[in-house]
Amino acid sequence: MITNFSDSKSIAGIATNLSSYNTLNSICQPLNLDIWLPNTLSSNNINNALFYDSSLKENLVDIWHKYNAFVFCLATGAVVRLIADLLENKATDPAILVIDEQGKYVISLAGGHQGGADFLTRLVAEHLGAIPILTGSSNANNLMGIDIMGNSYNWLKGEGNWTEVSAAISRQETVQVIQDCGSILWRNSLPENHNFNFTPPLNKGGLRGDQALSKGGIREDKFENCSQIYITYKKANLAENTPQVYWYPRVLWVGIGCERGSSKTLIDFAIKHIFETQNLAMEAIASIATIDIKADEVGLLEFCQENNYPLLTFDAETLSKIEVPNPSKIVNQEVNTPSVAEAACLAAATNLNKFNIVRETISNPLLVSKQIVKMEGEKGAVTVAVAQSDLEYVKSNGKLSLIGIGPGNLNQITPAAKTAIMEADVIIGYSLYIDLIKPLFYPGQIVESWPITKEKERAQRAIELAQWGLNVGVISSGDCGIYAMGGLVFEELAEQNWDGKQPSVQVFPGISALQSASSRVGAPLMHDFCTVSLSDLLTPWEVIEKRLNAAAMGDFITVFYNPKSKTRTQQIYIARDIFLQYRDGNTPVAIVTSAYRENEQIRVTTLEKMLDFPIDMLTTVIIGNRSTKNYQNWIITPRGYLGFE
Repeated sequence: MITNFSDSKSIAGIATNLSSYNTLNSICQPLNLDIWLPNTLSSNNINNALFYDSSLKENLVDIWHKYNAFVFCLATGAVVRLIADLLENKATDPAILVIDEQGKYVISLAGGHQGGADFLTRLVAEHLGAIPILTGSSNANNLMGIDIMGNSYNWLKGEGNWTEVSAAISRQETVQVIQDCGSILWRNSLPENHNFNFTPPLNKGGLRGDQALSKGGIREDKFENCSQIYITYKKANLAENTPQVYWYPRVLWVGIGCERGSSKTLIDFAIKHIFETQNLAMEAIASIATIDIKADEVGLLEFCQENNYPLLTFDAETLSKIEVPNPSKIVNQEVNTPSVAEAACLAAATNLNKFNIVRETISNPLLVSKQIVKMEGEKGAVTVAVAQSDLEYVKSNGKLSLIGIGPGNLNQITPAAKTAIMEADVIIGYSLYIDLIKPLFYPGQIVESWPITKEKERAQRAIELAQWGLNVGVISSGDCGIYAMGGLVFEELAEQNWDGKQPSVQVFPGISALQSASSRVGAPLMHDFCTVSLSDLLTPWEVIEKRLNAAAMGDFITVFYNPKSKTRTQQIYIARDIFLQYRDGNTPVAIVTSAYRENEQIRVTTLEKMLDFPIDMLTTVIIGNRSTKNYQNWIITPRGYLGFE
């Protein structure tokens, strides 16, 4: 994800009077905001603020490095003067936002891309119902900033002329993308009119990558002088006259075998030596892998800790089953496996190959066969091998956000659900529901629309991406736990022997269809009620029919979900006839289609006449009980059981 400000108190809100405090206070809870006020306001019974005795400028100096973002409810000019001396580098500066006192506008002032200010501006504006002011050129082109495009995938930002390449993108010039590793999922978020070209450039031999040009191919000079983005595992080789930038997906897995007591210095030298001679980028390292008996090797542990590399270990039995080009009988005698370095890096690299979200499948993942490295002045020797995985190692714990969007109107979505949508790396949902929440998406967010019959595939896809390490939002209309995707995702997780922790799961409830439909016709659900789905796609009709009889006999107010489709037309007739056996034909019935949406239709009728009106899959039907009344075309069910015989 671009950033996540809501998980911890990393945002400071700055106000100087009660009016600006009230504006910030309205977003305090959803954004977990620390509000700072001058001590002169401490006598106003404000319990959720921090107070400072010094000047605001002095207080900013004290707290500047404690927060990732600052939201000022002050005049823009005043904010500029306050922060001018505190700004250091756009790569490390916090996000700076400015809100007017009335909360009508939210301005992304500084740290738009790397600080996350553009993202936070959209989020704050959505919660306030304000207009976001984003002045960066990438926003105008509906593109994610080139300097943060790899953040969600844990790519490391490398060398290059980032300013000039960004400028070329803003001028909508052609920018050549050369990607030789990692996922291409990020390309799915590009707008149709993007100016990236993904055709590999020609080499001097007339070849494009490994493939010969077909007749009529692209000329070699077509991209000779255009800016370039490299997504690679190879060392940067910057051209003098061509603006270039480098992103490094973590696709290289380093297998290590070493003599007992090998120092951190020797291990560091060995790996850097191999990477230098093989033209590989250290930034592309995903992990270090070895045999489990080396799990306590001090030098290896120190090296991994210093460089923040995970250390993966495998037992001898696992390693012995991996076919390698250079097995060793001597090694086998020592540790019961003919290979450590080669087998370990292959075992680590192939662990990610199960995900179907890659640029291409690597037929031979072993990139560097084992090499033994010694260093003058250091005892022992280190064996190094390198494998490349199909997919980059994201190195973060994935998350599944199960999100209910209510009836689909943005005003009917809870603040927490909106935040979850706007923070997700990936949004997955039925195409109709995706269209309803498009205004909440940010440039670069991956959005996958699925047809209505692919619920199980949606759940599997979401789990797959979350297991990889992304934050995935699964969208359902109404409430995600009522006839929606929530239960299906949990079922799929259980089938995969999920441990209940990774990926993490959070449920964001929404206004259910029964609630939204009820709100449009009065108060029909004021006594005991039940819901029945008339779809027999997942439930046998015999079971549904028994439930209909029980609901009608028990005098429950009953809500029908999925009442009628193009191919399933008779169930609603049968259901109505069952209820007529137990209730008067004048029992009030509400038929609500597309509640709170642009083509909303509301009809209040009776049980006897309900089939005179159009009913489809977007319709919710509410049948009252014996006490339900129609008053001035509003349906009311008394809270007490009035008039019941």
